[in-house]
Order: sequence, then C-alpha cells, then structure tokens
Amino acid sequence: MTTASEKMRIIHDPKRPVADEYIAELFDDFIELHGDRFYAEDHAVCAGIATFCGTPVTVIALRKGKTTEENLAANFGMAHPEGYRKALRLAHQAEKFGRPVICFVDTPGAFCGVGAEERGQGEAIARCLYEFIELRTPVISIVTGEGGSGGALALAVADRVLMLENALYSVISPRGCASILWKDPTREAEAADTLKITADDLYAFGMIEGIVPEGASNTHIYRNLKRAIGEMLTELGAEPDMDTMLQKRYEKFRKIGVFRNMNQETEGV
Repeated sequence: MTTASEKMRIIHDPKRPVADEYIAELFDDFIELHGDRFYAEDHAVCAGIATFCGTPVTVIALRKGKTTEENLAANFGMAHPEGYRKALRLAHQAEKFGRPVICFVDTPGAFCGVGAEERGQGEAIARCLYEFIELRTPVISIVTGEGGSGGALALAVADRVLMLENALYSVISPRGCASILWKDPTREAEAADTLKITADDLYAFGMIEGIVPEGASNTHIYRNLKRAIGEMLTELGAEPDMDTMLQKRYEKFRKIGVFRNMNQETEGV
C-alpha cells in the first residue's frame, strides 16, 4: 500500500491535473465569475457556472498552477479571505437558482499573511462552515490533492465528500505538523505517515463517502471523476426533500470526532 509520504510526492507531481484542467475536462460551457463584492478578486479560487452532462451546476475550485508564474498568480493554492467570500457568494447564487455546487479542493491551507488576517481570514472560513452546512442545494466536494486545514474544510462541508486515491486531507499540513511537534519541518514525511490522512484512512473513519481511483493516466482520473460526480448527483437528486438532505448533512458532520476509549469502553466527542 502506498504510504502518505509517497502520496505526497505523487500529488506534487507537476504532471498532475490542476483545477483549470478538471473544469475543462469535466464541464461544458464554463463561465468564470470574479470578485467577492467586498474587497478584490482572488485568483486562488476559481468559481463559476457550467453544465455537467446537461445539468446546470456551480463549480468552485481551489486553484494551483502548472508553472511558477501560474502558481504565483494563484498564491500556490492558498486563498485569501476574499477568495472564500467569493466562493460563498457563488454558493448562495447556486442556492437561489437551484444549481448543485461542486467543489474541488487542493490547497496546503488558507493564506496566513498579515493582510489576510487583517481582512478576516478566520471569519471568512468560519462563515463558509456556518453557511455551507445550511445551503439549500446539493453540495459535492472532491479533494484532488492536498486538503490542508481549515482552508480545505471551508469548501468541504458537503453532502458527499470524495477523495482521489492519492489525495491527502488533514487538520494540518505534514510540514506544519513537523514544525510544531518536532520543531523540524524536514520530518514532514514522518508526520504524513503518522497523521492518518490518506483516502483509505479517512474512508475507514467515516469522514468521506468515497474514494475515486486514479488509474494509470490523467484520462482515467477524468473518466472516474465524471462517473463519481454523476452518481453522487443522482443520489442527492433522489432525496425526498431539501429538509431531509440538510438533516442528513448536519448529522454527518456531527458524527465526526466521536471516539472510543478502549480501556473504559466509553464514547465522547
């Protein structure tokens, strides 16, 4: 079985697809929309409207680039608060027009610079968590590479959370964990293998609904993702009503964090 540290190398492969490529391959008629209507445009968040197999959808993706220039423009996938506010603006637009929301997550975490903190980074992420849990339209989120900390979770409060088989999803980046725990960021591979952050780990914990196999090429990734998204949309479309879907979404996230003490056989949260 591939270890988390080995998966780290796979997801940082420059040949691996990024948000713009997923959108181009999986959706038709994509129109990107810009700005949070408060401060500025954040190129780290790509958001817009499109069709998926004929169904109108809203797409929100944390964006990385292929080249150094593209990564600099997208801040290496680390969104500012205006990016999360743009995402929430598009999510509410989707709610208004009855479009499912499909999110793609690939970020080491939200940007933690002084300017981002001054503009309310924590509040912007918290607002996403608070409002996505009650968003009255189906939400699907796919972790395609790095799923780091609250910057990832802000776009992963969803009815269905999927991960590509080599993706990682964690409360903290392995490098950040190593820096805090051992005061040594070079031990990030060790931290990755310790954190239990692979798709297999999280599926076993009940934190995600499915693992999307990647196959031998990017073409296989696109094909398998398209099938998985289609299946999830069909499942969510079969819910009897919106209130039932929202209750299931709420209960799903309430279960996260339940643990069992093997000595005392007690449960807690």
